[in-house]
Amino acid sequence: MSEYFHEGNRQLQDKFDTRRLADRLQAGIIQPLISPSDAAFIEAQNMFFLATVDDKGQANCSYKGGDVGLVKVVDETTLAFPIYDGNGMFMSAGNVLVNGQVGLLFIDFNRQARIRVNGVATITLDDALLANWPEAKLVVRVKVRETFPNCPRYIHKMDILETSDFVPKVACETPAAPWKSLEIVADVLPTYDEHLAGHDQDVLAAINRN
Repeated sequence: MSEYFHEGNRQLQDKFDTRRLADRLQAGIIQPLISPSDAAFIEAQNMFFLATVDDKGQANCSYKGGDVGLVKVVDETTLAFPIYDGNGMFMSAGNVLVNGQVGLLFIDFNRQARIRVNGVATITLDDALLANWPEAKLVVRVKVRETFPNCPRYIHKMDILETSDFVPKVACETPAAPWKSLEIVADVLPTYDEHLAGHDQDVLAAINRN
């Protein structure tokens, strides 16, 4: 237990007299695996926040959205999620290739509950789970180091009004991202998107209206 917290944690715990509380919580709620209840919570979400670290130790935080079941709990120490078509930068996935340390934050805004999952991520280009998510480019697997719930006091209660039309679905054509039709990117689109180039005026007007 004494090795879990570093000097920075301890400095602030001692300043605000929370060392005993921190040790009790670390021993009681932080677990090295995914419990059945946590697995159910994770697989019921349609979004999460992903923190990654690059080769220089610089952090990056990303929103990941999809359908319910976006994240699959493979077993009690492993979860997996897809990387969909984005802006082509592959910031999160690229970071995983050079530094596997990741943090995932799952929030249910309706129930006002959240769970953190930290671990080490890997990517295999031909992952057998790829077929679970239509149009996914990659699958990221996370070997869990720790999971723990967070205090829900500051979670704002919100309802989902509608889900994104751009989330890929089985037997359903996914709309093209409007920004890919802009002239600024028309000559550098990947081959699978080249048909989208050349319609920038109408698209730009639509983007500006929104």
